[in-house]
Amino acid sequence: MDTLFWRLKDENLLPRKYFEVDFPMIVARKIHNIKSKPPLSKPIMESHSGDSLLIDSHSLDSSRYSIVGADLRFSSDLEEKLKKHSLDVHLPTLLVAECVLVYMTPQQSASLLKWAASTFPVAMVINYEQVNMRDRFGQIMIENLQRRQCNLAGVELCTSLESQKERLLENGWENARAIDMMKVYSFLPQADVKRIEALEFLDEKELFEQLMQHYCICWASKDSSNLGLANIDF
Repeated sequence: MDTLFWRLKDENLLPRKYFEVDFPMIVARKIHNIKSKPPLSKPIMESHSGDSLLIDSHSLDSSRYSIVGADLRFSSDLEEKLKKHSLDVHLPTLLVAECVLVYMTPQQSASLLKWAASTFPVAMVINYEQVNMRDRFGQIMIENLQRRQCNLAGVELCTSLESQKERLLENGWENARAIDMMKVYSFLPQADVKRIEALEFLDEKELFEQLMQHYCICWASKDSSNLGLANIDF
């Protein structure tokens, strides 16, 4: 269960409104957890203003948090549901995809990215997923997932950092950048690294590094208001 909204609330860093999108079945489970667990429901109520919450089996909408059950492969249905929950496309918007696009065909992910680029005039997209999937280690990852009946429909776009950037640039985004997760790990403060490594002993450091080199973060922006989004970097 993604707890980002609650962590942002604890740190007083909530955006104007936080939207979460997942398959309806997943959303239904999460709404059940929110309703039944006060540590989850209380922060939503504390940040809410106005009328009572709107809630049904596949969506929940408050003034600061909204969770929507939708299939990202169908952007028109997604847009309709988001606007129903008071999405303001004119506000600067951060879009985060965590191992999402790789499960869509290249055509489907291209359609979603084009929709986002054309819908939000001031926005940044951050995509976290696999990379370098054509080498031997990448092929082993794919084979392991296939044995679990998990098909990476968009893995052909995960061949390199360049292919990840090109996908964003070809679908309406600007100033794309990408780095692998080993690079990200090297940028972390040493205090955080020690805390992380104390949680789980890394007896296979080489395997860990290989795994980190096969995931990446790629980001790009649209900035009609000249907020300097292109200058955001690690």
